[in-house]
Amino acid sequence: MNRADLKAHIESLEKTYEFFLSYAALGAAGEEASKVGGQLRDFLGQADTALRALADDLPGLLEAEGLEPAGAYRDVIDVTSADAAKAGAAVRLVMAQETISSQLIDNLNASTHVRALLTDLFLLDDVV
Repeated sequence: MNRADLKAHIESLEKTYEFFLSYAALGAAGEEASKVGGQLRDFLGQADTALRALADDLPGLLEAEGLEPAGAYRDVIDVTSADAAKAGAAVRLVMAQETISSQLIDNLNASTHVRALLTDLFLLDDVV
């Protein structure tokens, strides 16, 4: 993974999170009850793709970009990669549901794993 890949994944997750916030505010019982519900699974899929890439490929950023001091970056990259894997597990659980309500998306948004990941990514983005 390089800086451009990292930036693209961050942008994808930011757009997804913003969509999730608006979907959560709808109060929909399920995606079929909402005009934007059809987009919900697309955004979940995009999030899953970005989260899998971050979980699997983020450690390669250190070598690809020659970041120094390597130890400091490695520690944050390892934490961020682990948080991406945890947030991805939550996203995949939501995706597996037959019906996805606004409340379920609100709970996903509130997940400490999702919030930790977003904070990790903002920090990493600023220093890389």
